[in-house]
Amino acid sequence: MAGRGTGPDFVEALARGLDVIAAFNADRPAMSLSEVASAAGLARPTARRLLLTLEELGFVRSGGGAFSLTPRVLSLGTAYVGALGLWDIARPHLEALVARTGESSSMAQLDGSDIVYVARVAVPRIVALRVEVGTRFPAVRTSQGKVLLAALSPDELETALAQPSRAGLPTSEPDADRLRDELVRVRARGWALADEELAPGIRSVAVPVRDGRGTVRAAMNVTVHAAETSTERLVQEHLPKLLRTAGDVGAEWALWQSRPHVEVAPSATA
Repeated sequence: MAGRGTGPDFVEALARGLDVIAAFNADRPAMSLSEVASAAGLARPTARRLLLTLEELGFVRSGGGAFSLTPRVLSLGTAYVGALGLWDIARPHLEALVARTGESSSMAQLDGSDIVYVARVAVPRIVALRVEVGTRFPAVRTSQGKVLLAALSPDELETALAQPSRAGLPTSEPDADRLRDELVRVRARGWALADEELAPGIRSVAVPVRDGRGTVRAAMNVTVHAAETSTERLVQEHLPKLLRTAGDVGAEWALWQSRPHVEVAPSATA
């Protein structure tokens, strides 16, 4: 995995450490040294040094011959979300939307050819995939991903889709013409639908969330169980509520971004 840097300032050791962290997921919450080395594409001695370093820093714990991540890893993601102000702004709006629809709602951003969940309010459902903050899925197979891809310029879209997915799911090359036509429709109408494209039984609709400059910075969705909610009901009943909620989040986010940023030096007598 590491070894892809080309710049003179690229730090290979840091890249390898991040590869070790990324090797863990819901299907591999705990791994032996050999398993970590294989998953991260590293030699065993290198993987061992990195794991011990991460353990000393508090990001990894060991026991019973296996390594696992600690909750401290969450600080890497929450620092990003907190800096954007997204979670604090989106949470009450997502909670209110979930109360009105009775369905789960999430917010995601684009990372290469994947989406990454940055906020989520869920209701109990038996679904095929586990979703939480930090989960990533191939963008082309999700309603949120289609919204975010539709907001890109042609060059940006080509660059994004050229990057391999890191979601850990089986992927197939999308039909370029069909995808382009769908993204044109998404851009024109302002929302996207994914009907059991990510997993059987999962149906969702998504809309863009814009910042103070009108730029699409995130996407928000409502997810339903296909056996319980038809596409017609999803679009006719839930989509209008979702559009209003995304507009409210965008407006509040714009106010947050425009707030004064003033740093006051501590008093010498304090």
